[in-house]
Amino acid sequence: MTAKLALHNHGPIRQIQLAHAPVNALDTELCRGLISAIEQAHTDDVQGLVISGGDGIFSAGMDVPHLMAHGDDRGRLMESWQAFFGAVRAIGHSRIPVVMAIGGHCPAGGCVLSLAADYRIMAASSDAARPYRIGLNEVAVGLVAPEGIQRLLRRLVGVHRAGQMLTAGEMVSAERAHALGMVDELLPLEQVQARAIAWMQQLLALPRMPMLGTRAIARADLHEALAAEHIQLDRFVDAWYSADAQAALTALMARLGKG
Repeated sequence: MTAKLALHNHGPIRQIQLAHAPVNALDTELCRGLISAIEQAHTDDVQGLVISGGDGIFSAGMDVPHLMAHGDDRGRLMESWQAFFGAVRAIGHSRIPVVMAIGGHCPAGGCVLSLAADYRIMAASSDAARPYRIGLNEVAVGLVAPEGIQRLLRRLVGVHRAGQMLTAGEMVSAERAHALGMVDELLPLEQVQARAIAWMQQLLALPRMPMLGTRAIARADLHEALAAEHIQLDRFVDAWYSADAQAALTALMARLGKG
């Protein structure tokens, strides 16, 4: 386990909270910790999981400065991305239901984690002029979302809409995401966590084996999407070192003040 996560038990439900200040950037340690926490929940016979982040931001996505610090060490970079996609698979293949309590912005890697869950509850900003946003903006930083990740978005918003959003690297408001079916519920921030727990309690009140069996059938396409051949990690890491990606990532580092 890692100090970058906090665990809270609510009866048979365990909440895994991302706790990597200030923006829950997904570095290698955090991703590995998330995998371990989900595995431990299975060992502990937990019946449902709630994954939450911080108020105002669920996760800013992958920790780009952490990844850029790997430099030309392809092996370390591969390990970091293996940890991330491993965390996505841990959510997607979880034997127990997973609900995401998205308390704010949720770009890129954070969005990918949410797409692998059973249900997504997102906060609506109290300032209509500054809505919380969610989306896969990989194109903006010079990356191509793998086929498997694109499939996760397609299963929620449809093929055509997903293609438009991915190609443009579009970040949509929480309200738009709800209208598209990208998130399942939209609530004030202070209600998100409690509603996630309540939703899980309602699900767990159903006859257990029929619920889990039906869930497994319903998520078969998600499991297929996360197969290695649809992620092609070697190709993804090779693309990281392309001129386009490095230029976009260097520009992002400059904007973050890390250049």
